[in-house]
Amino acid sequence: MGMARASAGRPGEPGAGEDRQRGGPLAWLAERELPSYPPTAQRYFYLAVVIVASIVLWYQYYVPTAVAPLLLRQFHLSFHNYVYIIVGSNVAGVVAALFGGITDRLGRTWVVIGGLLIVALLQLVAIPNTTTTAPFVVFVVAVGLFEGIILVATPALVRDFTPQLGRASAMGFWTLGPVAGVLVASLLGSHTISATSTDWQREFIISGITGLVVFVVALLFLRELSPRIRDQVMRTERDRALVELHARGIDVESATRHPWRQMLKPDIIVSAVAVSVMLIIFYTASGFFTVYFSTVFHSGTTYFTLPQANGIAVWMWAVDCVGLIVFGVLSDIVRVRKPFMVAGGVGALIFMLLLISHTGHPTSGYYTMVWVTSGVFLFTAMAYATWMASFTETVEARNPALVATGLAVWGGLLRLTVAVSLLILPLVVSSASKVVDNQQYQQYVPRALAIEKQYGPLIAIVQKNPALFEKLSSYANPADIPPALLAQAIAAAGGGKTGLDNLLAINKIKPELAFLQKYQPYLVALQEGANASPAEWQHWFWVSFGGIAVFIPMVLVMKGRWSPKRAREDEREHEEMVEAELERLRRAGTAS
Repeated sequence: MGMARASAGRPGEPGAGEDRQRGGPLAWLAERELPSYPPTAQRYFYLAVVIVASIVLWYQYYVPTAVAPLLLRQFHLSFHNYVYIIVGSNVAGVVAALFGGITDRLGRTWVVIGGLLIVALLQLVAIPNTTTTAPFVVFVVAVGLFEGIILVATPALVRDFTPQLGRASAMGFWTLGPVAGVLVASLLGSHTISATSTDWQREFIISGITGLVVFVVALLFLRELSPRIRDQVMRTERDRALVELHARGIDVESATRHPWRQMLKPDIIVSAVAVSVMLIIFYTASGFFTVYFSTVFHSGTTYFTLPQANGIAVWMWAVDCVGLIVFGVLSDIVRVRKPFMVAGGVGALIFMLLLISHTGHPTSGYYTMVWVTSGVFLFTAMAYATWMASFTETVEARNPALVATGLAVWGGLLRLTVAVSLLILPLVVSSASKVVDNQQYQQYVPRALAIEKQYGPLIAIVQKNPALFEKLSSYANPADIPPALLAQAIAAAGGGKTGLDNLLAINKIKPELAFLQKYQPYLVALQEGANASPAEWQHWFWVSFGGIAVFIPMVLVMKGRWSPKRAREDEREHEEMVEAELERLRRAGTAS
């Protein structure tokens, strides 16, 4: 991309037309840069393509979440090992996100287009045809790698096409990506996976086909601004003429020199850390709430099924999506970000307390968990959509030519925070492994309980004398039991006629005893995990609570006003400056 730019020129500049002619009929497909800021309708179209691409990529990333219990059984993974796979995917995302800053110099669109194609093929072909653990891990980590770099490129494109005063609305739509992505995965999971289904491959295939469709759309239609246009700050759409005039004098190479030195500044780093720790609850929910719902809560006498767990997730992610859009629009209307970030953080803390409280009551109902979790993510949506707008404005205040590098700082710190937190999660929620690893035996619990209720005293005799009854079981014909061993058994069973009757009764329930002997170790582990699970999840949610609490004061370092009145005064002053500058340039042009 960079070499093509140097040799061919940009559209609208000398040499561009000749190069397109020499390139033949497909030259328009290779040329991605727009020579001027596009009209509103065209700009909205490009934004829509970016947002849809983001949603689909995140949907593909979260498909494993929707079928996590099935994957654990298919690949014989413990809960801990599954967590480590997710951590590996996030570490790959850290590396990729740091490379995302290169899009400030080499362009953004080809990164998105190439990522869409590769991830689609992984989902459609590679993962569904995997039968062993090692290739599955490699492919899941590869998805995380490509998603990590696109995490930087797509919000950079949204920023490029959006003036600051419409930024929160646009970023609200962009942040639909991760939320709507996990919503789509949960929604499809709740409708295409039955309580007894084992067909996990279908979910990946559906996502792969979807990704290929969006790849074709992006390949045909997605474009980006030329560096001289995007490397400036646009506060309102009225700045368009001024930006295009200034673009003629922009030195792109100079503006993008030493990118990391310019972006690794306290306000950018602190802001990125703040939102990363706030989003611990989001990544916990998006990665593990199907496990959480299906191992902590009961519906009647059984755990929530996988479709029910996905159903709760559908409600909470839908509310999150609505919140991202509504609060983004409201923030643009009143012209401020910080009050929304603080209010969102405080509201999320209140609902986190409710989530912690209800986690301690395993019989909390389906709809109770719907409104509690929806409240958490409604308020985190308020904080996150407005934070994204404020963060890009904070980066622009440093250097608008290095927005992607600033976003790479955020993306790398975000993925690193997620990776570290997820490494800690299985140490805190250690019981989850017992529940998940043994949940396939949940179907045998009713029969085990019935046997124990009906034959409890007889079972107690056997369990009290395991070695004795192990010897007795070696005799197929009771008549062959040595008299001394038989007398010992009668005594252990209660002595005299009672002991003999109990021994005969025990002999009659051999199938039931064999059933318990086979499954009871798993059922005991399942019960132990179920007993400890709520308290351990509560401990982890206190960690998430702390992350949100840390986020709130860190809002202070970011750019932007607290007062809507002062923000509108700034807007009026900016408009007057733009008019004065345009007039000066017009006069200079007339004079020359």
